[in-house]
Amino acid sequence: MANATYTHTRDALETYFDRTAADAWARLTSEAPVSGVRATVRAGRDSLRDTFLSWLPENMRGETVLDAGCGPGQLSFAMAGRGAHVDAVDLSATLLEIAAQRAPADLPGSVTFRAGDMLDASGGMVDRVVAMDSVIHYGPDDMVNMIKGLASRARTSVMFSFAPRTPLLTVMHAAGKLFPKSDRAPAIVPISEQGLRRRIEACPDLQGWRIGRTRRIDSFFYISQAMELVQA
Repeated sequence: MANATYTHTRDALETYFDRTAADAWARLTSEAPVSGVRATVRAGRDSLRDTFLSWLPENMRGETVLDAGCGPGQLSFAMAGRGAHVDAVDLSATLLEIAAQRAPADLPGSVTFRAGDMLDASGGMVDRVVAMDSVIHYGPDDMVNMIKGLASRARTSVMFSFAPRTPLLTVMHAAGKLFPKSDRAPAIVPISEQGLRRRIEACPDLQGWRIGRTRRIDSFFYISQAMELVQA
C-alpha cells in the first residue's frame, strides 16, 4: 500500500495539519468566529458530520469504530456519546492534543486517540469505519486502495467522503496550482461519483461490499459527498 504517491501525499498532509495549519483548524473546528469563507467550510463539515451520524445507530453501545483521520475529534466524541468505543487515528499529533483538551467528561463510550497512519491495521477489526474528508487529497488509485484497506478492517460498514468533480471544484483545483508551493495546502483531488463507483465495483478486494447511501453536501466553498459501503 505504501507506494510513492501515497507516501508523498501522506507526509505532506502530516506537515500541513501538524504544523502549517494546526491553529487554523483548531479555530475552524471550534465555536470561535471565522471569516465568511471559513464559515461556509464549517457549515459544510457540520452537515457532513451530521450525515454520517444519521447513518449510524442512535444506540452504539458495545460497538467498535475506527475514526480514520479524526482531527480534533468532533465525530469521535459524537459516536462515543452514543456508547461506541472509538479508535481515533490522525497523522497530526497537534490536532490530537487539541482533541484531548476538548474531550467531554463521562461519555457513555470511549475514545482512544493515537497518532499515525489510518491504514495501520495493528488496531485489529472494528465494527465500523468512518473516514471524514480523509481520502480527498489522494489520487483515484490511492483512494480506492485506501478504501480497500479500511474495508479490510470493518465488519459491517465503511463511510467516507470524497470530493465530487464539479465545475467549481475543478476551477479551484486548477487555481490552487498557481500559488507558490510554500503557500499551498495539499490539493483536493476531485473524482466523479460514477468514476469512483466503477473503480470500487472493479476492485477484486471489494467484491464483498456494495455501495449503499450517498449524499452530496454543497456549502458554497465546501463541496463533499458522503458514501457508504456495506457488506453485500
